[in-house]
Amino acid sequence: MQGRINKFWGAVVILLTLTGIFITINQLFYIGIFGFKPINTGYLYFLLAMFVPIAFIIHPFSKSKGNQRIGWYDIVLIIVSFGIPLYMGINSQRIISEGWEYISPTLATVFSIIFWFVILDALRRVAGLPIMLISAVFSFYPLISGSIPIGFLSGQSFDFLTTARNHIMSTNSVIGIPFNTVGALLIGFMLFGVILTASGGGDFFFTLAQSIFGRYRGGPAKVAVISSAFFGMLSGSAISNTITTGSMTIPSMKKAGYPPHYAGAIEATASTGGTITPPIMGSAAFIMASFIGVPYFEIALAAAIPAVLYFFALLIQTDGYAAKNNLKGLTKEEVPSLILTLKKGWPYLTALVLLTYLLVVMRNEGQAPFYVSLLLLFLAMMKKETRFNREKLYNLVLDSGRILADLTCLIAGIGFIVGSLSITGVSFSFARELVSVAGDNMFLILIAGAVTSFILGMGMTVSAVYIFLAVVMAPALVQMGIDPIAAHLFVLYWATISYITPPVALASFAAAGIAKSNPMRTGFTSVRLGIVSFIVPFIIVYNPALIGRAELSEVIIVVGTAIIGVFLLASSLEGYVLFAGEIKSKIMRLALGLTSLLIIAPFLLSSLIGIGLSIILLILIRLSNKYRLQSEGVIV
Repeated sequence: MQGRINKFWGAVVILLTLTGIFITINQLFYIGIFGFKPINTGYLYFLLAMFVPIAFIIHPFSKSKGNQRIGWYDIVLIIVSFGIPLYMGINSQRIISEGWEYISPTLATVFSIIFWFVILDALRRVAGLPIMLISAVFSFYPLISGSIPIGFLSGQSFDFLTTARNHIMSTNSVIGIPFNTVGALLIGFMLFGVILTASGGGDFFFTLAQSIFGRYRGGPAKVAVISSAFFGMLSGSAISNTITTGSMTIPSMKKAGYPPHYAGAIEATASTGGTITPPIMGSAAFIMASFIGVPYFEIALAAAIPAVLYFFALLIQTDGYAAKNNLKGLTKEEVPSLILTLKKGWPYLTALVLLTYLLVVMRNEGQAPFYVSLLLLFLAMMKKETRFNREKLYNLVLDSGRILADLTCLIAGIGFIVGSLSITGVSFSFARELVSVAGDNMFLILIAGAVTSFILGMGMTVSAVYIFLAVVMAPALVQMGIDPIAAHLFVLYWATISYITPPVALASFAAAGIAKSNPMRTGFTSVRLGIVSFIVPFIIVYNPALIGRAELSEVIIVVGTAIIGVFLLASSLEGYVLFAGEIKSKIMRLALGLTSLLIIAPFLLSSLIGIGLSIILLILIRLSNKYRLQSEGVIV
C-alpha cells in the first residue's frame, strides 16, 4: 500500500476517511451540523461515496503485478465511485417517494448500471476474484429466475434495467440490511479496534497473557491461545490475526518444544476462535443482530459460553501435550510482572470494561465505540510511550480508511446476493421447500446447513457466507421452531470452521507458512484442536440453554455438563487426563471420547449416564498408570 500511495493520494484517503467518520458521527449522534440531516438511505449512499473510492486507491487492478502506480482507469473509477453514490445520496428522498427502483430518470438508471459493475470490481480488488464471481452470478439471477425449472429456485423475473435499479436504489440489495449494519454499528467498532491496536493494545494483551500463563507447563502455547483470543475478537479476521500474533507466538512455541505443525495449529485455531468471541466478535455478529432484530449485546451474550468452551478445550489439549512431553513454561526472568503489566495497560482494560458497560447496561450500541475510542485516544496521548505523533496519526487514519473501505465494498458487494434472492422471492420459497423436504427431521436440515456453510466458507468470507445463509437457511431453521439466535449462530459457527478445516483451511495454511510445517498436517491438527466448534452448534440448536436462552437453573446444568464433557473430550483427543495421567490405550481413549459426547449431549439422562461411565474410566486410567509406573520402578 505504501508503494502505491504518494502524498497526494494519501491526503485523498485521509480526507475521505475523516469525512466518512464525520458523517457517521453526525448521523448516529443526531448532531445535524450545518443542517445536514440525511435520511437513512441518503446516509448510506454518502458512506459509499466516501469509502468505495478508497478501495480503488489502495488496491491495484491486478495484485499479481504488485502495487503498481495509480493509472488513469483507477482515477476514472475513483471519480465514478464517488460521484454516483453522492448523486444518489442527494436524491435519496426522491428515490423513495417516487419509487425509482422501478421507474426512474434516465440518468439515475444509467448510473445504477455503471455503479453495479463498479461495486463488483471493488469487491474483486478487496476480496478476490472467486467471491466477486459468486456475487456477480447472483446479481444477474433476477434476469433468469422465472425460467429456472426447479421449483424452489424459481422466482419472479425482472428485465436488466429494473434489476439494475433494484440493486442500487432499493433497500433490498446494496443498501439493504447488511450495509445498514455497517452504517449503524460496524464503522464505530472497526474504528475502535484500529485505535486499540495502534495504541499498543495488541502488545498489551500478549504481555498480559505471558504474565498470567507463561510460567506454567506449555506456557508459550497457552499465551498464544489467550493473546490470539484477545486480538481476534478485536480484529475480526482469522487470517490477519494468525499472521499478526503468529509471528510472535509460533516461534515461541517451537522454542518451548512444540513441533512446528502443532504450534501452527494452536495459533490458527485460537485466531479463528477469536472472531466468534465477545464483546466485539466479527462483523457477521453485528449483521446478525440486524437480521434478527435484537440488540447486539444479546448476540454477544449468547456467544459467550460457546467461546469459553472453545478456548477451554484448546487450553486442555495444549496442557495435555505439554504434560505428556514434559514441556516447561517460560523462565522466571522471561515472565513479565503482572502488576507492572496491569499498571502499564490499564487504559486498554478500562476501554473494554467501559465498552461492555455501554453495550450491556446502557444498551448504547451505535454510539458506544466512539465514546470508548475517544477515551482511548485521550489516555494514549497522556503517556509518552503510547502518544500519537503526526506520523502515527497519519498511519492510524490510513489504516482506518483501508479497513472501512474493505468492509464497505465487501458488504455492499454481498448485498447483490441478498437483493437478488429477496426481490425474486427465492429466499422465501427456498426456506419453505427445505422445511417441506425435511419434514419433521430437524437433523437433516442441520446437516444440510452445516455442509453448505462449510463449503461456501472455503471460497467466501465468514460475513459473506453468513449473509447468504441468513437469507435462505436460517429462516428454515426458525420455521422448525429453533430459537432464532441459535439458528443464526449455527450458521455463523459452521461458516467459521472452514478457516481451520482442509482442504482450504486458510488460517491453518497461513500459520503453517510461519511455522514452516506441512500445511495439511497443520490443518488436520487444527481440526482436532478446534473440535468444539463442530459440536457446539448442534447443541445450541437442540438446547438453547447453552447460549443462555432458558431458565437460570437449566442454563447452569447444561453449561456444567458441557464443561465436564468438553474437558473429557479434549483429554481423550490429546491422550492425557489431568489428575489421571496419560491414556496409553487407544480403546480407552475412544471410550472416554464417546462417554464425553454422552455428557455434552443436551439431555440430562444421557449426561448423568456419561458422568457415571467417565468416573469409572478415569479410575481405570489412573490405576493403569499407577501400575505401569510401579512396574517401571517409579515410586508413586
